[in-house]
Amino acid sequence: MARVKGGYVTRRRRKKILKLAKGYVGSKHRLFKTAQGQVMKSFLYAYRDRRQKKRDFRKLWITRINAAARINGLSYNRFMHGLKTAGIDMNRKMLADLAVNDEKAFADLAAKAKENLK
Repeated sequence: MARVKGGYVTRRRRKKILKLAKGYVGSKHRLFKTAQGQVMKSFLYAYRDRRQKKRDFRKLWITRINAAARINGLSYNRFMHGLKTAGIDMNRKMLADLAVNDEKAFADLAAKAKENLK
């Protein structure tokens, strides 16, 4: 059987992986075998965290809305229920932005929510 030399194809494949592993600590950016394992793991983290980021932001928005609602004398769930019964259809991202940047507008929404709870 003829001898097969590891030509430029193998070198290119390895260089591609090592380029992706740039910035990793220790042997993870130097040695091909460990770099390949870490790059694969990093791709998995990236895939997972693209989905997790959406959850994390929703949690943050809910926390901000809850804090602002409590300042106005409501809990988060009563505030959201009041808005729903008032027919105010606003997403959590916008409500959280109002809670942080425009307290007066949020207070007006809280007052409307309170009215519709009674």
